[in-house]
Amino acid sequence: MVSHQLPKTLAGEVNLLLIAFRQWQQRDVDTWTPVADELACDYPQFRAYELPVISQAYRPVAGFIDGGMRSGIPDPNVRDATITLYINRSDFMRRLQIPNVRSIVPMLVRPSGTILWRTEGPRTPRSEAELRSSVAAA
Repeated sequence: MVSHQLPKTLAGEVNLLLIAFRQWQQRDVDTWTPVADELACDYPQFRAYELPVISQAYRPVAGFIDGGMRSGIPDPNVRDATITLYINRSDFMRRLQIPNVRSIVPMLVRPSGTILWRTEGPRTPRSEAELRSSVAAA
């Protein structure tokens, strides 16, 4: 298990974080994958990460959960860019001003913690355009 101090330890100068709270939200996360792949090709300083957020109460069975998630992610690049957070979910959401767990929260951040852009939910033409513009400006 790799330890991270987010967002400080992320590899990009600008990082797209796809924050999800429920297993079924993976389909919404997946809507962002094509644009994230394109941006990674166009901007060497850009990286994308999937951040499943799980209650810290599940920490004792993290190996089991992580193993199940790894087996469900066939692409090794996607697996390497998936960072499961076993944390106090309420505190995390309060700090990032995330009102509920009903939607994924894509956000573009610098390693310093500066949030450059954010939205909620699956990719739409408008949210994709906003993300592309934000990455280009960064």
